[in-house]
Order: sequence, then C-alpha cells, then structure tokens
Amino acid sequence: MQQTSSAPFPNCCYPIPNQFHFHHPLRKRPKPINLCLSNNQTHFTNICALITLTPTISVTKLQEKNNNEDSNPSPDRDPSFFLQFYSSLHTNNANNQDPESQNQEQEEEQRESKTRKDKGFFTNMWWAQLKAALGQRFNPEGIASSAIVVVKDRQLALPHVSVPDIRYIDWVELHRRGFKGVVFDKDNTLTAPYSLKLWGPLGSSLEQCKSVFGADIAAFSNSAGLCEYDLDGSKARALEGAIGIKVLRHRVKKPAGTAEEIEKHFGCKSSQLIMVGDRPFTDIVYGNRNGFLTILTKPLSLAEEPFIVRQVRKLETSLVSRWFRRGLKPPSHSLLSDDMLCIKDPPPL
Repeated sequence: MQQTSSAPFPNCCYPIPNQFHFHHPLRKRPKPINLCLSNNQTHFTNICALITLTPTISVTKLQEKNNNEDSNPSPDRDPSFFLQFYSSLHTNNANNQDPESQNQEQEEEQRESKTRKDKGFFTNMWWAQLKAALGQRFNPEGIASSAIVVVKDRQLALPHVSVPDIRYIDWVELHRRGFKGVVFDKDNTLTAPYSLKLWGPLGSSLEQCKSVFGADIAAFSNSAGLCEYDLDGSKARALEGAIGIKVLRHRVKKPAGTAEEIEKHFGCKSSQLIMVGDRPFTDIVYGNRNGFLTILTKPLSLAEEPFIVRQVRKLETSLVSRWFRRGLKPPSHSLLSDDMLCIKDPPPL
C-alpha cells in the first residue's frame, strides 16, 4: 500500500490573556507538538485541510479581539478599575453602616485619644513631682549663688531684721514708714516644710498683716507656684485656699531671677516691699539683690526637713553670725534706718 502524506498540521497556539498566566519558575514550558502524517495517507487530505482552516480562522479572530482590547482596555484588565471598585465598595460599606455602630466607633476613638492625652499629662505630672522632690532638696542655682556670695557679696546674705517668727513683726510701723506690700516665703516661714496649711500659732499675726496691707500680700516660694515643680498650679491653689493670700506663679528659683514679676503684681517698686523668709542664702540674698527690705525668721520646724537641708541651714546660719560679728552690715535701706523700730513682743498665746 502506497503511503500518502497530507499537508502538515499547523501549530495551533491560542494566546492566553495576561491575567491567566501562571508560570511556575521551576516548571519547564511545554513545547508545541507537531503532528505529521505519512505521504501515502491521501485520504486524510481533506480532513487535514479542514483542521488547518479551522484553527487558523480562530487564531485570526482571537488576535483581532486582543488588538481591540489593547486599544480599548476592558475594566477587568485595568488595575485602576479594581482600586476604584474596592474604594467604592469600602465607601458603600461605610455609608451603609449602622449609625449606632458609627457613633460607637467615634466614641471609642475619642476615648483612646483622651486616654493618650491623660497618659501624657500624668507622665508630665509624675516627672514634675519627682523633680520637685529632688529640686527642693538640692538647689544647683542656690549653690552657685552661695559660692558667689561667700567670695565677694557677703552682705547680700545679711538680713535687715531678724526675728523668731512673723509674730514679732510690727506691721503697723512698717506700713507707716512707707512700705506697700509684703512677700512671704512658704516653707518654714508660713507653713511646715512641704505642707499646704498655715502654721497654727501664726494665724493672728497673718490676719493683722492682712488688715494693715489689705490685698497687697503674696507668697513667693520655690515649691508652690514655681512652674518647674507645680506644673498645673494645684499646690498654689491649695495654699491660696488655706492661708487666704495670693501665691505668685514664677519660673526662676530664688535667689536667681529679678523682681519684675513681683513689681508687676504689686504695682510698685521692690524697694517699697518687704521680703520675709527663713533661708539667708535664698530668701535674703534674693531680697537684698533686688532692693527689698529683708526680714529673716527662724525655721518653724526642722523635723520634716531632709538631713542635707538641715546641714546646709546650719552652715548658712553659722556664716551669717560670723559675718555679723566681724562688723559686716546688710545693704542700707532708705525706708528703715533702725531695725529695732519694726520689732515688737508677740502677743501671749
């Protein structure tokens, strides 16, 4: 039997859309298979022609379709369409969400935001309280100022008047001599150390001071009212409520700083004001440096003071007494020439 051959089958490769390509990197791409028949099989000629014609037409039509898709890309092949679709889907879900659940989500976000703010605030408060506890026991500015005073400005640590406590001060005489206001230190002058209540026996003298100077009385402390340690002003407000006088807010610890804030509060020059305190190297140095009349009181209580503060106080008192014995005098003050004129015997308890 003679063998006949028909026209070879064409390689029929149908293009697959890009989104359906899944080519594994380790898998080899299959090679196209060519089907060949022998030359003697003439009775398959018509069939082969038919097979050849059919895929050729299909491939041509599919290529034309792909060309049209490239010129006019369909939404399913455009990645931006999917982004828009999912974005609109998310928006529709948000719009179709139950109003109550939306309100709950908003309330939760507000609570979380408030919680974060409260944590930050309480962290600042905790740090301020720690700094206050350390700063009131260790005053670097005071140490530096004390060194300067000891070396060349010793008279600044010497008070114009020295009394056991404020009950010995004649407020009427001071007012008659032209003084317009009184500035008190807080710790161990009006209150026990770190306390926010007036020392009991001083109540009558403070009331007499109020009756003489009216509202022109204030506390100026390195604890309550100092922004560094009393961040939210709570100590200042508590002290104001307890003793009934204004507590000045300030940013610089005594003895550093000027009297500008105090003068602004009282509306007069510092030379017309009285500074009353228990520490020679803080209250008295600050007052003398800025032109106040300075009155030194003895500490109300040493029991609550830290050990280091008590030792520094002893050193300050010893130096002041030594300088007085050597004949040093405080800076002169124009409104008071004799310190004994403003001292009186306290009323009986």
